[in-house]
Amino acid sequence: MIIGKGAYLRQLTAATTQMRSVEVGKEMTGSSPPSVFIGSWNYPDVLAGPMIAPVHGDTRIMDRPEEWICGNLTQDEIIGYRMNLVRGKRMTNAGDLGNRFVEKLQEIVLANGSIESEAAFESAPAGLSFSEEHTPFGPSAPLERFEIEAKRWDPSLEKVFYDTDLTARNAVLDLHRSGLAFSSIQKAFSAGTMGRGPRRRLVPTRWSITACDTMIGDRLLSEVKKCPVIDTIRMHEFASLHNRYAVILLPTAWEYEWTEAFLHVLGTEEYVFSDHEGFRGKTGYSPLGGCYYSCKMSVLEALAREHRQAGAIILREALPGYVPMGVFNVRENVRSAMREPATEFEDLRSALARISATFTLPVQRFITETTLLRESLRQRQCTLSDFAVSPVKRGFAPEASAR
Repeated sequence: MIIGKGAYLRQLTAATTQMRSVEVGKEMTGSSPPSVFIGSWNYPDVLAGPMIAPVHGDTRIMDRPEEWICGNLTQDEIIGYRMNLVRGKRMTNAGDLGNRFVEKLQEIVLANGSIESEAAFESAPAGLSFSEEHTPFGPSAPLERFEIEAKRWDPSLEKVFYDTDLTARNAVLDLHRSGLAFSSIQKAFSAGTMGRGPRRRLVPTRWSITACDTMIGDRLLSEVKKCPVIDTIRMHEFASLHNRYAVILLPTAWEYEWTEAFLHVLGTEEYVFSDHEGFRGKTGYSPLGGCYYSCKMSVLEALAREHRQAGAIILREALPGYVPMGVFNVRENVRSAMREPATEFEDLRSALARISATFTLPVQRFITETTLLRESLRQRQCTLSDFAVSPVKRGFAPEASAR
């Protein structure tokens, strides 16, 4: 049976309901990492609110994806952090930034560290949320009352907040150039703290993640297209959190293909999803969702640092034990891959032979399901029969980072 990625991911996220989140009562005090969540249902009237941990002190690690994979955190450790975040929510119009509740959310995302909070809920928070788009979080409930302590703001975020003539796009790009963590930029963008004054809005968390990946990726791509092309085939590899990645860089002008295989995560299924773009880019939103843009941005970051141009073909396997935890999983894994030393190959066939020896899915399946990879092989006069022998390692599930 043919199934789309969206439908398959809904099956995966439904399978996480057996996990347990923190138990809290109708009132709680604690520390926000800082973090907020803006829902997308019923936009422009959205459920917005803070994320609070029922502990006091420095809780920043709970909402800093940039530190999880490079810090060798396990999947269980990351989920443990996230299940301890309680989401308060209140129906708010995305354009109503003048009310005190939204101002508190903005103060949270602008803070230069964890911020002490106090909340009273209409009922005891319950449930949990997992998604391929956003990071998971624990129980949630409507807010009756919400208070925060004063906290100094991050200077770079404070600067764009008060610059009401600066567009949101330029604010995002300036903050990325300054080295501010992507998660901090995205949350500030989502909470409506940047952009020209009257045009500021709350942006649902899921939308804001892809918007920031896209804005940063587009700016990096305009730079990379002006750079000289690499002179050999390279491959960067990385594995963590029950995922394996191979980033193949080709000595061509920019083109990009993202292919992901989900293997035996729920049972015996083997699904492969792929999308691509050429030098002129892509029209319309990718059916593969936000991970397409997160991966693209991560590869372009590395090429821009090197001042080089290349074609990029990225293969990913999600293996038994994998749990959807948001597109950070792709962004930070690919960033980690691009920081690993590259292996150089004389031809594409040799690179794929390496993948054939390390990946679970036979490389012929990747070739069959892709467009750019298959065309690149054809141009180099390779055929599927060249990859007839491919060891299959069922049950391999990388958990810790492979270095």
